[in-house]
Amino acid sequence: MDIKSIARPEVVAMRPYASARNSAAADGILLNANEAPQPLVDDSQWQRLALNRYPPPQPEQLRERLAGLYGVGQDKLLMTRGSDEGIDLLTRVFCRSGRDAIIECSPCFGMYRIAATIQGAQVVDVPRVAANGLQIDFNGLLKAIETHADVRLVFLTSPNNPTGDLIAQADLRRVLDACEGRALVVLDEAYIEFCDAESAAGLLGDYPHLVVLRTLSKAWAAAGIRCGAVIADEEVIQLLQRVMAPYPFAATTIDAALRATSSEAVARQRAFLEMTRLGKADLQKFLCQCDWVLDIWEGEANFILLRVPAADELVEWCAGRGIRIRNFASQAQLEGCIRLTIGSPNEMAELKSALQAYGERA
Repeated sequence: MDIKSIARPEVVAMRPYASARNSAAADGILLNANEAPQPLVDDSQWQRLALNRYPPPQPEQLRERLAGLYGVGQDKLLMTRGSDEGIDLLTRVFCRSGRDAIIECSPCFGMYRIAATIQGAQVVDVPRVAANGLQIDFNGLLKAIETHADVRLVFLTSPNNPTGDLIAQADLRRVLDACEGRALVVLDEAYIEFCDAESAAGLLGDYPHLVVLRTLSKAWAAAGIRCGAVIADEEVIQLLQRVMAPYPFAATTIDAALRATSSEAVARQRAFLEMTRLGKADLQKFLCQCDWVLDIWEGEANFILLRVPAADELVEWCAGRGIRIRNFASQAQLEGCIRLTIGSPNEMAELKSALQAYGERA
């Protein structure tokens, strides 16, 4: 498949900017980037990280670390500022304003639609089926792919946010087969570590038009450093690099990401995932005993979606007790729905106490 044939021709034709760090090694006497020769802050971190210098655009040690975690070659990985930047880059490279389109299956992560709207691309929505537990309508999705010749990106999420459901590999392959030669299939795996499912990255060899998004924000407990990755065919990676900022990462972010994925952090992650699993099972059991809960989507991620008679009221009740929960009631098919993230045991105890009091109110 010729990836360039579905990318914006002006991006394919453009000559990308070459930063000082991309065009020459960062050793010796550095007089090529208009930097200061030394930090002006007398601080050990400034000295250790050489914060007077521009950091590498794609730091080799971190790229090697993430490629190892995700089981892919380094040439198939682009580090981004969270998954959001990956979504934005893909939309900018593959969607022409006023001409091309994306497909999403709502309810889903809102940034797919936002990125497309900013780019001036059409959004083709294939709504999930409410009667089937808000599962994807794969027959409708395949029909939309066939009908809309202008579709360049098909966004899928596994596990999905906010419903938490997984996409079976057989269904993913059906979508990939339908999109061959026409569009990229972008699979957002932001929550994949919370379940037993394997990443779809292993399919890249068979499907060069597959793109997988990963992040350190969720299961690696590093949302504040804004580090994610696009995993894709080398040609896709090269196109995204053409429009990416020349220095996307701060040196402090690179340092923090390496610490967040160290061998010590891997051991701590196992404990965190187990804590989340147990906390979720306990909350699920509690919610099943609440007669005011109308529907529950347990899903496969670190949250539970539920429908209640008065979502706004419940959100306000919890806020009054210092607990912030996410209100989805304004979204189509999610009327009355709220999402509860699994926190620490103490936080879950506080949440259950607030929910218990809510159910017992006069």
